[in-house]
Amino acid sequence: MGGPSQPRNVVAPDRSPSRLPAAAPVLLQQPSHKKGSQWKSTKLFRRVKSVFRSFPVINPPCKMPVVSLHGNHRLHEAGGHIHGGKQMTGTLFGYRKSRVNLAIQENPRGVPLLVLELSIHTGKLLQDMGSGLVRIALECEKNPSEKLKLIDEPIWTMYCNGRKAGYAVKRVPTEDDLKVMQNLHAVSMGAGVLPTDQNAESPELGELTYMRAFFERTVGSKDSETYYMMNPNGTSGPELSIFFVRI
Repeated sequence: MGGPSQPRNVVAPDRSPSRLPAAAPVLLQQPSHKKGSQWKSTKLFRRVKSVFRSFPVINPPCKMPVVSLHGNHRLHEAGGHIHGGKQMTGTLFGYRKSRVNLAIQENPRGVPLLVLELSIHTGKLLQDMGSGLVRIALECEKNPSEKLKLIDEPIWTMYCNGRKAGYAVKRVPTEDDLKVMQNLHAVSMGAGVLPTDQNAESPELGELTYMRAFFERTVGSKDSETYYMMNPNGTSGPELSIFFVRI
């Protein structure tokens, strides 16, 4: 499609990150702890992604407001959460009929600290968020022999409102991921459609859709973190919480 150079403030369908037009040069800021284990080698990413691609995409209906994990580990929200965590920028983006990506940044102009590819389709997730609360839990197993930070774990089992929904894979930010972040560098909160290369359209994938908001990051321990979507001035709107748990 041939859209304007700036994102349109409307949510609609998605196409494939390699078809993004060149963005105006915007120097994204490096995260404050840019030298860390989160910048893993591309070789590791490719190996994990090849495993991920072999898993079927499961998109179960999301009904339960309580996220339950294996064994005695349970995550739930009882009417609210504790405020006071660090404010981060979270962006959900992807072609509407393909898997959604999650990028976490220290601020809207920063290089992503984390990029995850989730097994749920972009359109399905946005639809679920439009109809009620969405709780995503990402669970992985502890490996005592490895000293990875929680967000550096390469692969996660994904739950949507308590039901298993496939897998999530961490990846090194690609050139196309960075183009999306550059196109959105002036957007703090909002949702819409990003312009794509009109000469390389793929109607079967839909439009390139995004939703960006501030998230409150709360660290429970070295093995648990939660990201709560923050609505401006306490207004109502899509509600999303993302739990990272290592058990």
